Amino acid sequence: MSAVASSFRIGPYVVSPAVVLAPMAGITNVAFRQLCREFGSPTSVYVCEMVTARAIVERDSKTIEMMTFGADEHPRSLQLYSVDPKNVTDAVTIIAGEGLADHLDMNFGCPVPKVTRKGGGAALPYKRRLFAEIVRAAVRAAGDIPVTVKFRVGIDDEHLTYLDAGRIAEAEGAVAVALHARTAAQRYSGEADWSRIARLKEAVTGVPVLGNGDIFSADDALRMMRETGCDGVVVGRGCLGRPWLFRELHAALTGQPVPVGPTLGEVAAILHRHGVLLADHIGEEKGLRDLRKHMAWYLRGFPIGADLRRAFAMVSGLAELEDLLGKLDHDAPYPAEAEGPRGRQGSPGRVVLPEGWLDDPEDAAVPEGAELMHSGG
Repeated sequence: MSAVASSFRIGPYVVSPAVVLAPMAGITNVAFRQLCREFGSPTSVYVCEMVTARAIVERDSKTIEMMTFGADEHPRSLQLYSVDPKNVTDAVTIIAGEGLADHLDMNFGCPVPKVTRKGGGAALPYKRRLFAEIVRAAVRAAGDIPVTVKFRVGIDDEHLTYLDAGRIAEAEGAVAVALHARTAAQRYSGEADWSRIARLKEAVTGVPVLGNGDIFSADDALRMMRETGCDGVVVGRGCLGRPWLFRELHAALTGQPVPVGPTLGEVAAILHRHGVLLADHIGEEKGLRDLRKHMAWYLRGFPIGADLRRAFAMVSGLAELEDLLGKLDHDAPYPAEAEGPRGRQGSPGRVVLPEGWLDDPEDAAVPEGAELMHSGG
């Protein structure tokens, strides 16, 4: 594989190789981010789980815990969700004033109904003035902290928003934009339309444009960058149960040979490391319970009996995990079945929106009751 342009800037930070770990609810906590960084480059970007502006203003304890960063994690990247410019101003003022993050990424891509029905996530860029006001509020309150913006192609095929969103974000001071090349109606189904990334790159010329969607291998990343001209890639579901994908991306984007996938013994060591990091972060019982959701992803395609798989899915402590890992065939090679799409896919569906949401794209009114105290999604 030949190398492609392998770095870009987020404000003062050189992102090299040009790889960003996407924020994923319930996944990209400090333990998982550290694991990905250990395989990848410390100068790539690994984004914390999404948190809400309102929750920061309210000093919600769960949200503050989600904003934990490692001692050597730099830049500390935080993704923020809001539909209200005032809450954005207040939350970012707290973040900047208390030094809680080094980089802010604004979420306008979430497709889940609990978010879009309030006008948030992927629904919001349709309201161009409100979208501009939110980005402007974040940039002004952030001061020297760089702000990036992530969004989708649109609400559905009839309501595309990404080109306007990219232009507006750039005009309001965002230092980079990222496009998940699906509509909200697609959710995570079907295929990402990378041609939209290429069109956004043509429309947004002053700041880096990053591509997101269907990067499940190092070759996918190289192909996206070649086909679209994007400045970097954002990786989400492709690294679920596969944090070593960042090692492969690092090799590919720096022109080195891509290493072969790990043996089952190597996966066992990585799984154990993940369990230890989670236990250090949130305690052994809670941490190992959290690890359960990763088991099927880590063990996908390997020759493991049904009983052992069930036992992994119910693991409750490090000693038990170590015992189960000892029962695996550590010499089993990495299976071809482990490649390809992983994580949630689901099916497309109608996007739930506030009543009358599509009537006037210039309406800058904040949807009533929109600022939920939820985080993630």
